[in-house]
Amino acid sequence: MTEEKKDKKNVSLFSRSKISLESDPLEEIFALNLGDFLSEYLISDELVQKISKTSVDKLEGIKKQLKELISIYSIDNTLKVLGFNNKEDYIIYNSIAKTIKQMLEIDACHIFLAKENILGFYTSKNDIVLVGSSLSFNDEIYESGIGYRLTDGSYVSEAFNKSKKIEILNCTYDDNFKPVLFLGEDKVKYYLAIPMFNNIEKVGVIVVENYTERKISDEFIELLTVTSRLFTTSMNLKKLTEETDRLLNQNDITMIQLQNKRAELTSLIGDLSSEQQCFVENLAKAVDAKSNFKNNYSHTVADLAREISSTIGLNEKTKDLIYYAALLRNIGKITLPEELFNKKETLSKEDWEKLQNHPNVGVSILMSINFLSEVVPYINYHKERWDGKGEPEGLKGRSIPLGSRIIAIADAYSAMITDRKYRKALSEKEALDILKSEAGTKWDPELIDFFVKMKQ
Repeated sequence: MTEEKKDKKNVSLFSRSKISLESDPLEEIFALNLGDFLSEYLISDELVQKISKTSVDKLEGIKKQLKELISIYSIDNTLKVLGFNNKEDYIIYNSIAKTIKQMLEIDACHIFLAKENILGFYTSKNDIVLVGSSLSFNDEIYESGIGYRLTDGSYVSEAFNKSKKIEILNCTYDDNFKPVLFLGEDKVKYYLAIPMFNNIEKVGVIVVENYTERKISDEFIELLTVTSRLFTTSMNLKKLTEETDRLLNQNDITMIQLQNKRAELTSLIGDLSSEQQCFVENLAKAVDAKSNFKNNYSHTVADLAREISSTIGLNEKTKDLIYYAALLRNIGKITLPEELFNKKETLSKEDWEKLQNHPNVGVSILMSINFLSEVVPYINYHKERWDGKGEPEGLKGRSIPLGSRIIAIADAYSAMITDRKYRKALSEKEALDILKSEAGTKWDPELIDFFVKMKQ
């Protein structure tokens, strides 16, 4: 393949594997405590130059590193996790709550944060304050001061104090459930409180509610748990970057202070990278569960796409992007009604339109997940065909992104060798024969040649 050749500078977006740095200016990064916490964003020519051994003034060198990290991991780049794009806190939290409601198909979602973590909420007498909701309010939510005291025995306080989830299957018969009428909780039957915490601190609680006894599936509970950790880590990093920025503006700053702050930042950046990966993998599991796919089908496709990428010699960064795009190629299904996938009767025209358009819904979600934005083209075009008769834009041949062509083959092959409701799985030979017969029409013929040789 001539399209995306190996490049030692293109390292994995999410993996933390060490790189051989002998006689390389990047060795300075490890000497300066970045170590295993390197991420794709840190490895840039500009940053390498800023922290190379030729730096004469070590103090100024560290300041430049910290300023670079602050720029990379500002709120714009770390908190664009679930669809918000406004720095006003209550709008951010409302947007998160609405997105969670949509993804989980629940009746309501509320977000509570510890008062010390929020600007502008100091007038509230409560320790944990409502800062966002999927519900619509006439007045701005931050003016209501709704919340809980840490000692009031509420389920929100218990989840926060004990850092554990609280799940109530039928609130009607639970004497300890004290509904907040302003939030319409007198209608609530199913109640779930997920604490937002990590190894640094507790920051708040996410509450999801149903007005029926319908329980949230385990896959969605885990996704919500991972989401809360990712958001918590992002909040911690936001606060740390602000602290570091204030420190850099002091005149009497010392080398030790800078080194300590750099160690804190790089450690937290490592945590964020790990949480991002966990978020992606659990999002894929939730999509599979909603689509009634068994045995982690999305992971099967993603693993196969990575294997193809390795076979044709792509670099680590590109392999990772293709892997995550394959995991999330059907992410749009997360926003579609679950019953749509469980219908046994013929789907209506409206149902078919919803299914056929789901990649566009998924792209919209991914565009707002900042750290995944690079996978969007691979997902958006994985339904294109080599002959130009595919969707959504009828791209033809090599105008289709290479990652999309790889995912299309991995998906088609995996689907053919998997049992479906309407047919039994094909043998590997039968699946390969079909792929070969359709090479040059549906699939990239050169990739099919590589794939067939890989499977033989």
